[in-house]
Amino acid sequence: MDNRINEIRRTIRALRVSMLEAETIMREQVNRGEDCTFVAEEILKMRSVMSLLARERIELGDDEPILVTCLYIPRRRPPRKPTVDRLLQSRNVLAQRVAATA
Repeated sequence: MDNRINEIRRTIRALRVSMLEAETIMREQVNRGEDCTFVAEEILKMRSVMSLLARERIELGDDEPILVTCLYIPRRRPPRKPTVDRLLQSRNVLAQRVAATA
């Protein structure tokens, strides 16, 4: 029975990684305005399999969390647009550097 629990945990871990990758692909398709129904259907299928595996795992007595390193990389903040003050400040710094080397 312990071997079956390990198999279930391994399968759940692999499903989670696959779901994260599919969600990333779906996000990219949505951002490009493309049709993402196929990927969404696959994610729903993976979720249904995951729920069956989770139910079986609980019935076998395994209640420890399954950890997966997250593949999702949060978006970086957009670069700040240069303001007039920053442009003037950078020109002053550049002028000081040129004057210092002359």
